[in-house]
Amino acid sequence: MVPVGYAFGSIDEMGDGVFRKVRRELGVTAFGVNVLVLAPGIVGRPHYHDEQDELYFVHKGRARFEVGGESRELGPGSFFHVESTTPRRVTSVGDEDLVMLVVGAQDGYVGRDGHLAEPGTY
Repeated sequence: MVPVGYAFGSIDEMGDGVFRKVRRELGVTAFGVNVLVLAPGIVGRPHYHDEQDELYFVHKGRARFEVGGESRELGPGSFFHVESTTPRRVTSVGDEDLVMLVVGAQDGYVGRDGHLAEPGTY
């Protein structure tokens, strides 16, 4: 656990596996977050969650998402949001690794609670 109110990291520093544990590495406690790295042609397990919605951000490569009888391919810079109980499957398509940031959470938006920081406090 990170003992301060901030942390920096990189995907490469988080190991070589399919799931790079961003939450653990950076000490995130407010939501689940991982980087998913799939080699070309890898088909993910179809899954859903009891409570946790997910947001996928394609950082590198191409992803095919299957959800609700629809199949859609997304490239770098694309997002996919899915509610918790909706079954989905992702496949790495193309000729390079698929690298995605996956954020999961429950209980929704807390409102606009941002404030300006005083100069010199950051």
